[in-house]
Amino acid sequence: MPKNLRPLTLLAALAATILVIAGCGGGSDDVPSDSVAKIGDSKITKTQFTHWFNAAAKQQAQSTGQTPADAVVPDPPSYTKCIAAKSKAPVPKGVPKPDPKALKSQCAQEYKGLRDQTLQFLISSQWLTQEAAKRKITATDKEVQTTFQQQKKQSFPKDADYKKFLQTSGQSETDLLYRVKLSVLTNKLQQSIVKKKATVSDKEISDYYNKNKQRFAQPETRDLEVVLATKKPKAQAALKAVKSGQKWAAVAKKFSTDDASKSQGGKLPGVTKGQQEKTFDAAIFSAQKGKVLGPIKTQFGFYVFRVTKITPAKQQTLEQVKTTIKNLLQSQGQQKALNDFVKDFQKRYKKMTNCAKGYVVEQCKNAPKTKTSTTPVSGAAPQTGGTPQPQTGTPQQVPPSGGGAAPQPTPQPSPQPTP
Repeated sequence: MPKNLRPLTLLAALAATILVIAGCGGGSDDVPSDSVAKIGDSKITKTQFTHWFNAAAKQQAQSTGQTPADAVVPDPPSYTKCIAAKSKAPVPKGVPKPDPKALKSQCAQEYKGLRDQTLQFLISSQWLTQEAAKRKITATDKEVQTTFQQQKKQSFPKDADYKKFLQTSGQSETDLLYRVKLSVLTNKLQQSIVKKKATVSDKEISDYYNKNKQRFAQPETRDLEVVLATKKPKAQAALKAVKSGQKWAAVAKKFSTDDASKSQGGKLPGVTKGQQEKTFDAAIFSAQKGKVLGPIKTQFGFYVFRVTKITPAKQQTLEQVKTTIKNLLQSQGQQKALNDFVKDFQKRYKKMTNCAKGYVVEQCKNAPKTKTSTTPVSGAAPQTGGTPQPQTGTPQQVPPSGGGAAPQPTPQPSPQPTP
């Protein structure tokens, strides 16, 4: 399925800092009997959970090459249907057929993975919806429909493909519209968080430039013509040939063992200090322009060379790099704002989230503590863009540059429509 209708994680920042708990955990008496979780005054019903769980199971089956007819939803606690389906799967010759106990363990593991993914999606969706309402952020029917139609047209040029996707994905058009609505809310929420960080003062830009001048310095470069020979006599022969007036390209072709420069007629442009072997480097940057020198002994052989051009070191001015610094500081400010928001967002909503027994994940207030580290990778602020879906994935980070463009989340596996 094309990318813009693929399932995406909501607030991918949560994926970087929220880890699914290994066990089921205890339940909460605050959750109504018809529900799996309660967030504030809102509840996630068992009917909702079952619907999205079944959709996730179909998507997972299709991502592994199975057809919708082959997809079997794990059925706890006995897993009778799941075990029966797996027992019919072909086994390579010479490999013993797995016993029912092993198949049941496999079914239980698959159920737990799908259950946790689904709960993360549903809980995160509630968190987003409630936060948007608190901030008076809305997604109008027109906005949702416009976005949906754009994505549908791009993803499914043929209406038949779209209808087939609905038949095989376990999702209805209402589900897709719900996902689009969450996407619109997420983008608006992110924009509201970073809006105040779009302004960077001239003083901030100047201070950054003065503290980081070396980052905006262009070092001296030298263009060379070189011949590298493995033996000194060959290098001396090359030196003699060049001094006799032969063209450098011809001499390099005859004597040089350095294929890179040899293919360019012996030219080696844009050399900066420290790039070459120490002895050769010292000779290059003490040489006079136009003077043929060598042989210079190095660990690679003997060099004969001539400096053809010297470009002096140059410091870029504040005016030249002002836009670059402004974009960088904007991005850093927005990244910090997102980081601060995510930290507070998680803390507030986790306190409001109670989960029923058998449906406890790390987002639940009543989840047991885990020893697993929850530090975001590289300390960078993860994303807030995207639509939630019962899938796991790699957390995104806010791009390190660019004037506040909305970061995009990582697409997750989803069923592909058949042309």
